Amino acid sequence: MSSNHNHSASGEETKRHKVEGPQKHIVGFVMSLALTIIAFAAVSAGEINPTFTYIILVAMAVVQVFIQMAFWMHMKDRGHTFPIIAIFAGVFVVFTMVIMALYWVWW
Repeated sequence: MSSNHNHSASGEETKRHKVEGPQKHIVGFVMSLALTIIAFAAVSAGEINPTFTYIILVAMAVVQVFIQMAFWMHMKDRGHTFPIIAIFAGVFVVFTMVIMALYWVWW
């Protein structure tokens, strides 16, 4: 029975390594590289409206954060519910503090 248990654990381990192979990391790296190139091109093409450039930069940064969290921090995998909730709670607190600070300064 113990050898059957070891075989099952070994099968799960092999399956897990197969899913977490280098292909996923290469895809994440290529996507991050493409987003960086798009952001760089938007800034270096001086004829674009500065407001539109800022919008592109912020959008690329937000997408980059999600790619980094999914591919490099493995937040897309099971068992990461608490860290995801903690990250969103932290973002909520930071945005609330920024809004409060802006309100306090401009009031």
